[in-house]
Amino acid sequence: MSMHVKPFAFDRVFAVPTAEAERSPEALRLEIEHLELEVLRLKREIESETARARAEAFQQAVDQVRAEREAALLAAVDALQAGFEAMDERLDAAEERLAREGGAIALAAADYLAARALADAPTAAIDDAIGRVLRQVRRGQPVQIRVHPDLVADVEALVAARQSADRRRLNLTVVGDAGLGLGDAQLLWDQGGLALDAEARRAAVAQEMAALFPGD
Repeated sequence: MSMHVKPFAFDRVFAVPTAEAERSPEALRLEIEHLELEVLRLKREIESETARARAEAFQQAVDQVRAEREAALLAAVDALQAGFEAMDERLDAAEERLAREGGAIALAAADYLAARALADAPTAAIDDAIGRVLRQVRRGQPVQIRVHPDLVADVEALVAARQSADRRRLNLTVVGDAGLGLGDAQLLWDQGGLALDAEARRAAVAQEMAALFPGD
C-alpha cells in the first residue's frame, strides 16, 4: 500500500476584519436625526394611507346608502304610480256611475215636473201652441183644435179669452178627440198643422239628458 503525503500550506493568508472606527458624537447625532426624519416620514405615509382608506370606505358607504335610497325611492314612486292608476280607474268608474244615476234622476225630475205642470195647468201648453199658430197663419184662417174631450170646455174658454183681447175675428174651432191624451192637442189648418205630444216631449227630454249624462 502506497501513501502520498502533501505538505501543509502554512503560508496561506487569512483576512482578519478590522475593528470599526469609532464614530464621532456629531456623526451619531446626524444619523439619529436622519433616522428620526425617516420615522416621521413613515408615520406620515401611514397616516395618509389610513386617511385615504377611511375616505374610500366612507365614500363606498355613502354610495351604497345613496343607491339603496334611490332604489327605495323608485320603488315608492312605482307604488304611488300604481296607486294613482288604480285610483283613476275607480274615479272613472264612479264618474260613469254618477253620470248614469244623474241622468236617471234628471229624467225622473223632468217627468215629475211635466206631470206636475200637466196636473196644475193641463191646457197651458195648448194655449201656448194656439198663440204660436195665430202668429203664423193669416188673419181669419180657420184652425181646428183637437183635444181630449175632458179639456174641450177649458180650451173653448181659452179661445174666448183670446177673442175678447183681439179685435180681429179668430176662426178657431175646438173638437174633442178621445184618442188624444190630457195635455195633447192637434192644431190643423189648410197649409199645415201643429201637434202636442207629451210622450214625444218626454222622449226629447230623455235625448237631451242622454247627451248631458252619457251612460252605458
